[in-house]
Amino acid sequence: MKNAIVRQVQGMAFTGKADSNHWVMMDGSIKEGGAAAATSPKELVLLGLGGCTGMDIASILKKKRARISEFEIHIAAEEADDFPRIFTKIHIEYVFHGENIRPNDVEHAIKLSQTKYCSVTAMLRASAVVSHSYRIENH
Repeated sequence: MKNAIVRQVQGMAFTGKADSNHWVMMDGSIKEGGAAAATSPKELVLLGLGGCTGMDIASILKKKRARISEFEIHIAAEEADDFPRIFTKIHIEYVFHGENIRPNDVEHAIKLSQTKYCSVTAMLRASAVVSHSYRIENH
């Protein structure tokens, strides 16, 4: 079982921690009555998605001895017009920088993350269309 606790700090600002025992700040936008002083909960969902799939892929490519010097994940999401304004479409672009990076290795790592390992992708796929692409920038 996973556990988490979230506490109101002030106004729309909240802090929370889960089993790792690291506190994370959250806040709403000024339009929503917050101070825009921290990442919103919805933004944290996208960051969690990027971190989840990124860690999978970094681990797989390390085992394949890929020479990655820099790795970025760009995520674009569309949300429903009506509340609860869930994400309806999410596109993940993986960008790899390095030397002699093999496309087959990248494609295999992405496939494993998207279909087997990334639990955040699996959860979001229940309500959104999740797509992906990648670019390799060899040096």
